[in-house]
Amino acid sequence: MGDINRDEGVVELEMPPRFEYGQKVRARRLVRNDGTFQGRDIGEVLVKKGETGYVVSIGTFLQQFYIYGVDFIERGYRVGMRAKELEPVEDTEEDRAK
Repeated sequence: MGDINRDEGVVELEMPPRFEYGQKVRARRLVRNDGTFQGRDIGEVLVKKGETGYVVSIGTFLQQFYIYGVDFIERGYRVGMRAKELEPVEDTEEDRAK
C-alpha cells in the first residue's frame, strides 16, 4: 500500500463530481486489476483504452477522490475508475434510438 499516489494538493471532493449517473464515458487508458477486482488475476486487463461504459455509481476514496463505478457492458465488468481515467462521450443519434 505504500505505492498509493495521493496526488498532493488535489482534493476532488471540494468540487462536484465530474460525471453524472447514467453518463456515457470512455476509458482514457488501459486498466489492469490492481488486486481489488475479485475473480481476476492481478495485472489482468479489465478495460482497454477507448472502451465505453456508463457511470452507475459514484463513491469516494481516501476522503480525496471520486471513484466512478463504470459498467462496461460489452465486457460484463463494473470497474471503479478515477476521473482522470475517463472522458465523456457524446451520445449519437443511433445511441438515442436504442
